[in-house]
Amino acid sequence: MAKEKTIFTCNECGGTSTRWLGKCPACGAWNTLTESLAASAVPSKNRYSASQHVGLAAAQPVTPLAALEATDMARTPSGIEELDRVLGGGIVEGGVVLIGGDPGIGKSTLLLQALDALQRTGLPTLYVTGEESGAQVALRARRLGVHQSQVQVLAEIQLEKILATIEAVQPAVAVIDSIQTVYSDQLSSAPGSVAQVRECAAHLTRMAKSSGVTVVLVGHVTKEGALAGPRVLEHMVDTVLYFEGDTHSSFRLVRAIKNRFGAVNEIGVFAMTEKGLKGVTNPSAIFLSQHSEPVPGSCVLVTLEGSRPLLVEIQALVDGGGPSPRRLSVGLDRDRLAMLLAVLHRHAGVACADQDVFVNAVGGVRISEPAADLAVMLAISSSLRGKPLPKGFLAFGEVGLAGEVRPAPRGQERLKEAAKLGFSVAVVPKANAPKKPIEGLTIHAVERVDEAMAVVRNINS
Repeated sequence: MAKEKTIFTCNECGGTSTRWLGKCPACGAWNTLTESLAASAVPSKNRYSASQHVGLAAAQPVTPLAALEATDMARTPSGIEELDRVLGGGIVEGGVVLIGGDPGIGKSTLLLQALDALQRTGLPTLYVTGEESGAQVALRARRLGVHQSQVQVLAEIQLEKILATIEAVQPAVAVIDSIQTVYSDQLSSAPGSVAQVRECAAHLTRMAKSSGVTVVLVGHVTKEGALAGPRVLEHMVDTVLYFEGDTHSSFRLVRAIKNRFGAVNEIGVFAMTEKGLKGVTNPSAIFLSQHSEPVPGSCVLVTLEGSRPLLVEIQALVDGGGPSPRRLSVGLDRDRLAMLLAVLHRHAGVACADQDVFVNAVGGVRISEPAADLAVMLAISSSLRGKPLPKGFLAFGEVGLAGEVRPAPRGQERLKEAAKLGFSVAVVPKANAPKKPIEGLTIHAVERVDEAMAVVRNINS
């Protein structure tokens, strides 16, 4: 079978070339040519003419939306509860999952454990390794205690051989570790290039949809933490998962960034042990303080990660600064921190203009929702005054530029989770105040930032 012709297309103007050039011959832009397969030539005087399109393909029948029957996708549990939570209940037949994360964070470990659990339920599985040899995979399996597993292993990086093996073995789940190492003979570029990653992912996705095999692609990440390769890779797949957390910590978070079969922003919490990754049943415990007594600059927040309320400790440190005070946040938006400091000064009379302000979300968790605003401001005020917040205290709520405290979504669930873990005092937006009292929890509903500050002062006095 003859190779298909390759062309190089400019990402800026769409111009083409039969060979790679550093500069586009059409628009003059540098480093914009991308390799791809040339489309089959169709005899035509003008390929953009409407008359030329008629007859190229037969018209297909269409169906009204009301006539289509909506059916739930059947799910197969992976055997790892926290992973199933992120996937939306389990793996879906013909689904394509892309999972990314920093090197050494535990992607291969988690997938090998999941394949072993699926294999034990009777499902045939295939682990395709492009970065390690079969002996290295066996060594990891021995460390994880699954060295007697019947998971099929293939050490290969050529796409055509991988597709042929999947067709012959017919696994229910196939893991490609990693997509950046796979290459196709149809392209001359090196493995890991934009063209190779895009083309190989497209072939694997089409194979998954046509055969019903669930394909899991492991992807590398850039220095900024985004998946390496083209963004179109995320659009091709059904689910995108990211590993989060510090590699020096024993805890890992797996977050769903995209999921056609479940909720996005759902997270699974794992602890790295000698026997691999283990699910954490009570994740709030790892994000809360271990202080025996309350300390200044600490406030507990109830954040929402997907469908799961999590209690996270927000720590703030306000210290004497120089002529250019620093604003640093870890796990929170730094630009939003600057905005909150301005609101704190204008509407609550707490001035930090000449102070260094450091804010941290404990446990390596990243908080993106604005419901963390009130807890951040109370932690900063506590650190500046040198007075701790009461024991068993928590807060949540979005703060606007006018100083108002806006409600957070699903406030009732947040409060019930806090009460379940033994918290006794809460400052929340007025719109989130429950109609019925929650046993063991005293709730102070506020509408403005200065009201929240006054509530804290009254409790401490």
